Amino acid sequence: MKYFVFCIAFICCTTFTFAQDDSIAQSIKIKIPNTTLFHKDVVIEEVEIPLVTKTDSIAEFEEEELIDIKLDHWDSTVYNPYRNILVQFPIQVKFTDSTFSSPVSHKKVITSRYGWRRGRPHQGIDIDLVTGDSVVSVLDGIVRFASYSGGHGKTVVVRHYNGLETTYAHLSHIAVKANDTITKGGYLGKGGNTGNSRGSHLHFVTSFKGEYIHPEYLFDFSESNAIRAQELWVTREWTQARFHSSKRVSKVEILTSKEAALASLKKEQTVYVVKKGDTLYGISRRNNLSISKICHTNAIKKSSPLKIGQKLVLEL
Repeated sequence: MKYFVFCIAFICCTTFTFAQDDSIAQSIKIKIPNTTLFHKDVVIEEVEIPLVTKTDSIAEFEEEELIDIKLDHWDSTVYNPYRNILVQFPIQVKFTDSTFSSPVSHKKVITSRYGWRRGRPHQGIDIDLVTGDSVVSVLDGIVRFASYSGGHGKTVVVRHYNGLETTYAHLSHIAVKANDTITKGGYLGKGGNTGNSRGSHLHFVTSFKGEYIHPEYLFDFSESNAIRAQELWVTREWTQARFHSSKRVSKVEILTSKEAALASLKKEQTVYVVKKGDTLYGISRRNNLSISKICHTNAIKKSSPLKIGQKLVLEL
């Protein structure tokens, strides 16, 4: 009965609440009528209720939630909506997470890496699985594309809140649709062998505004499932397959500042000294560069004769 009396008194006395400025209020004080509650010797005259203020971390979280990642080239009908966009290097990629969710539940075995493969660029990594194995999203995001996509077969593309996109290809079943919100570890579908595939596996791709990025530069695919750094700067070395071999593990050296990235860009230009017997075709093949690229960089024509000792700048 005494608890009931207290509740009635509390509700009735809210009209006596002292009005205070929200910007400085730390608590609300409520006057209680001269009533004995709980114990005959205890009289409660006033109750003070502390207010919970919005912390900086909560404010930052709410600000991040307001970011609309669907504003920039959002197209659920094509695999790559950034086809005509020129990206400036180096690329900055930020993460709020320190770990990612493994796209497969079992131990990750990479059967083919990002790099040059059978005379063509392999712009992702292949992770072994059995048809029917569950495939999940590595991070929170929104499904941008969920459909059949040529050589990739049944494909899901998730755009994450930092602008990064991850692709899950060769699926046997797609369990999501475009514009679905997905959480880290959220189920996307079942692994398989659809499209141009020589066996069941997950073809996993990472890209930023249409530029492919070596997944192992961003993510550590060991059991730690660690994201390499909260802030990374990506140079062309980590976007072009010709710098890597699909058969070998690339040596990862993370660039965590723009200054370090700009310094490394200068190293990507090398000078080649023409030797006896050299041809533009031979130089281009040995350095995985197109003849047009070499000619453009050095302001020469494809028909221009090469001279022994001539220096050519190669933009690797």
